[in-house]
Amino acid sequence: MRDFGARDEDEQQAFLTQTWCDKCQQANLGMHTVIEYELKGVLFIEGKCTGCGEPVLTELTDDDF
Repeated sequence: MRDFGARDEDEQQAFLTQTWCDKCQQANLGMHTVIEYELKGVLFIEGKCTGCGEPVLTELTDDDF
């Protein structure tokens, strides 16, 4: 596990609002109940869609840094 709250506030807001929900098939619905973790050397930010409550997952790539 990593500390999502340790990120810059602007960066947190970008991750929380610039989302894609596979179930809703819509962009930027937002997410809540966010966790950040590393799995096999890859960083992930995961939360629940504010529209439907389904998981929303963001994989951080080198382009994000």
